[in-house]
Amino acid sequence: MRLRRYLPRSLFARALLILLLPVLLLQGVVAAMFIRRHYEGVTEQMASSVARELAYAISVVETEAGEEAAARLALLSRPLGIAFRLEPGGGVAPDATRRFFDVTGGVVAETFRREIRRPMALDLVSSDRLVEARIQTDVGVLVAEVDRRRMIATNPHQLLVVMGIAAMALVTVAVLFLRNQVRPIRELAAAADAFGKGWSLRFTPRGAEEVRRAGAAFLAMRARIERQIESRTLMLSGVSHDLRTPLTRMKLALEMMEPSPERDELAEDVRAMERMIDEFLAFARGEAGEAAEETDPAEVAGEAVDAARRGGAVVALRLEGAPAATPMRRGAVRRALQNLLSNAAAHGRTVELTLSEGRAWVDYVVEDDGPGIPPDLRETALKPFARLDGARNQDKGAGVGLGLAIAADVARAHGGALTLESGERLGGLRVRLRLPR
Repeated sequence: MRLRRYLPRSLFARALLILLLPVLLLQGVVAAMFIRRHYEGVTEQMASSVARELAYAISVVETEAGEEAAARLALLSRPLGIAFRLEPGGGVAPDATRRFFDVTGGVVAETFRREIRRPMALDLVSSDRLVEARIQTDVGVLVAEVDRRRMIATNPHQLLVVMGIAAMALVTVAVLFLRNQVRPIRELAAAADAFGKGWSLRFTPRGAEEVRRAGAAFLAMRARIERQIESRTLMLSGVSHDLRTPLTRMKLALEMMEPSPERDELAEDVRAMERMIDEFLAFARGEAGEAAEETDPAEVAGEAVDAARRGGAVVALRLEGAPAATPMRRGAVRRALQNLLSNAAAHGRTVELTLSEGRAWVDYVVEDDGPGIPPDLRETALKPFARLDGARNQDKGAGVGLGLAIAADVARAHGGALTLESGERLGGLRVRLRLPR
């Protein structure tokens, strides 16, 4: 679980990690085996050959005496390629001086100790080209300066460099192919997200067979949903026409009747039925035919507030900052705000609309000083046709419980959300309509 927090989240990054980890591990294993088996093995063989030559020089020194030993060493220097000199009467403290990262230096020292078996001091630091060996003999200290290249494999890193360059080239090609495979998935996700917000992006299935099948399934699903929405809209248009025709006849009949209390009550019932039909059709239609466009959120808020004030509501508008243009369905958002403001005005005397923004969202907050809605009933209040008689005194209005449902449907169509909260400024209900950018 802790490791999961550090893993990448995107498919491209995870696939790239799956690709790179084996390559890096293979490079590490090959490098370790190369250094251990080849690099160290070759160095050991070369150092063993030099150690045998030094052992021969030691035997020559110990069998000859004085100037004859020095002369024999001089003769050996040229064919062996080693510079010898003899320090009579000296002593040697066993030691091997090398840099901590010099892997082959340790191999050379261990090989010399195993082959020569005499007190010896090695200096692998003073010179980058030579290795100085001071060996204790019976007649003194034999000093030998050996070319480092005779004991240590030269340019062993070339194989590793070639392997690294080849790996980088192959990984680059693999990353390019991987990006081409991930791109269709990103396009599919973008098309699905846009369709959830009410937009229709052009999308063509491509890529691997599984991705093409998923893309084709999405296109088929989108076509079925669009046909269903279109069929529902046509059906509701017919229902609207069929319902409005008898209502119109009833209104004409009422106009022909003599004024009376019964006539006034019946006329009020007819008007209430018209409002109910309008709300139902607006909810069922869901503003599906409107296209999203870049809109100034402040203008939409101002239009909704003006409409509420014309209806007699007391509404205050607060703008926090200057929100930038945001893609939205202008008519749908304005209608949702009007529903929220009308609902707030029906249950409170003072209503306030606040517009604020974030990096990725725009907030419309409607707050009133009414009785509010208990937390346990707020989820129910967002359902269609929900009437919370004991919560918000809904007997005062003539609605059918679709105001909040319409606003929630508009928020979901934009990819946002509608939440009910307890008001802090006015003490009533606070409704937050959040739209993404």
